[in-house]
Amino acid sequence: MSIVVPCYNEQNTIGLLLTAIYQQSFDRLNMEVIIADGLSEDRTRENILQFQQAHPDISIKIVNNQRRTIPSGLNEGIRASGGEYIIRLDAHCVPQPDYIERCVEALSTGKGDNVGGVWEIQPGGPGWIPRSIAAASAHPLGVGDALYRLGGTAQVVDTVPFGSFKITLFDRIGLFNESLLTNEDYELNVRIRQAGGSVWLDPRIRSRYFARSSFNQLARQYWRYGFWKGRMIRRYPGTLRWRQLLPPLFITGLLVLSLFAIWNEGAGWLLLAVMGIYLIVLILAGIKLALFKRDFTLMIGIPLAISVMHFTWGSAFLWNYFSKPDTS
Repeated sequence: MSIVVPCYNEQNTIGLLLTAIYQQSFDRLNMEVIIADGLSEDRTRENILQFQQAHPDISIKIVNNQRRTIPSGLNEGIRASGGEYIIRLDAHCVPQPDYIERCVEALSTGKGDNVGGVWEIQPGGPGWIPRSIAAASAHPLGVGDALYRLGGTAQVVDTVPFGSFKITLFDRIGLFNESLLTNEDYELNVRIRQAGGSVWLDPRIRSRYFARSSFNQLARQYWRYGFWKGRMIRRYPGTLRWRQLLPPLFITGLLVLSLFAIWNEGAGWLLLAVMGIYLIVLILAGIKLALFKRDFTLMIGIPLAISVMHFTWGSAFLWNYFSKPDTS
């Protein structure tokens, strides 16, 4: 069984991931860890080597990811793997002790061609801003009906985070698409479904995921998500989900109303009403969550974080979708 981890400059979290892998209930003598490092410029490799020296009873291999992208790193790791199963993990996550065991069990019993679980999203640092971002990243207003963020019952879904596979799957449908710098996992899942396979979510398979720690980082992350989602949707228009459509439609509506408001006073009032309703909904969501969590900074943080997610994701989606067609 092979665990594949793409990473770049992850000195702060790679040790947490390796410790969590070492503590898995799955027999470590039957697992290998392959870290596809994008030539990190911090202490990531040093930390990996120190962990290797302290834990010689687990196989850890570093392969170079010259292209420094997530899909290229995943493919390099898969090519270097020798296991029957591939478990994809991320340097920003900490899997629960039975994570690998449950993934292998579900794959071996034919639950799905890609099996994954639920994120328990944690703040990426101290302070009210990281707490707000983490809470917004698990809120329906921020992520729609993405069950791997919200939880639920075991079922067939359109995507899961990270994912686990039989190695033979890649012989049938190919590796990750390296022309997509983000959404490579969703695109792979599209090909799985087109080939007659399925993606299975088991909420017992859990990992802690560390969200971004600043609004600036969150904006860059969601701009990247939206931009590459727009490119993927142009290739697979039938995969568009309602949760992905709402932010670009909302922004398009605001732009249209803003243009009409130059000549029409009624459009201006309608624009103010729409923005007012949007703001009220976000504030109410912030108040409700602040009372539930007894963290009153969320009354400010939730509206800010969710609006950053909506506007950057939606704008990037539109920018890519209506720009020059992708020919790669």
